[in-house]
Amino acid sequence: MLSLVRNLRAKIAKTKNSFIGRIAEAIRLRGKVDEDLIEEIEDILLRADTGVEMTQFIIDALTDAIRVEKIKEVEVVQDRLQQIMKDILLKEISDQSVTSDPELESFEDFFDSAVNKPHVIVFVGVNGVGKTTSIGKVAYRFRKAGKSVLIVAGDTFRAAAIEQLSIWADRSGCAIVKNQQGSDPAAAIFDGVQSALAKNYDVVLIDTAGRQHTKHNLMIELSKIDRTIKKLIPDAPHEVLLIVDSTTGQNAISQAKNFNESIKLTGLILSKFDGTAKGGIIFNLKHNLALPVKLIGIGESIEDIECFDIQNFVSAFFSGESESNPSESETS
Repeated sequence: MLSLVRNLRAKIAKTKNSFIGRIAEAIRLRGKVDEDLIEEIEDILLRADTGVEMTQFIIDALTDAIRVEKIKEVEVVQDRLQQIMKDILLKEISDQSVTSDPELESFEDFFDSAVNKPHVIVFVGVNGVGKTTSIGKVAYRFRKAGKSVLIVAGDTFRAAAIEQLSIWADRSGCAIVKNQQGSDPAAAIFDGVQSALAKNYDVVLIDTAGRQHTKHNLMIELSKIDRTIKKLIPDAPHEVLLIVDSTTGQNAISQAKNFNESIKLTGLILSKFDGTAKGGIIFNLKHNLALPVKLIGIGESIEDIECFDIQNFVSAFFSGESESNPSESETS
């Protein structure tokens, strides 16, 4: 039995070592607190896709701490820097215009939030971000929690998308509704939601096309899907989750803004966070978007997706390799 924090720490080891490890190494090698050290930390933050504004905020806060506290020891600089970054993640999102819970402590909370039946979740994102994989993992976790799940293949433009989603439906043990390649996506989604209502499913997970030929086409397509769902369930979709590839860095910000103009987003899923050196994206997103990170993909296994609980993430991301506190909750 590994604690949740220990398991998460192991899953994000590459990201953590590439990001926090590089800062720690720079501080260790520099050996003294000076302008060159601050510039090197700033460069690492920028290269890790922390973003210009967020990096400047962190560096300003660190510089102020060094000046006010008259810090001379490099070890103290590292401690202060990590505390500043922790505080950023722990700070509540000021703009609570989202329609769902800000952050979720566990998958059980996610399940408990599904008070509507069926609870309709739409997944959006550009091609290649891990959207199909994320849907499969979420479907599995819902089913494991005892929910009946229907997956709807709304990306009818690519035969591969339908085939891949079918494979994940089989792996997760969930039913799937799919139409022929080239058929109208909104029609396929209408059939899926109608089937979910008729068969009393708990959860409906809807895939959408990841094409972005033009922003205008994207807006028309997603708006049509939104209207189609509302014809059957007026208050749905209950969640619209944007999947963001953690390795893409700054592009994630523009993607989120474009999709949010097309269909109201309620949260983000960060995929592939275990395999990126650009761990700063988590701070960048927190700074630039009034959207909560709901889920985080941390591996290739069907179980490798977790609710983004900030306290657990902070403990895993900033802690050393020592054993977790015995008070941490256990999970299988």
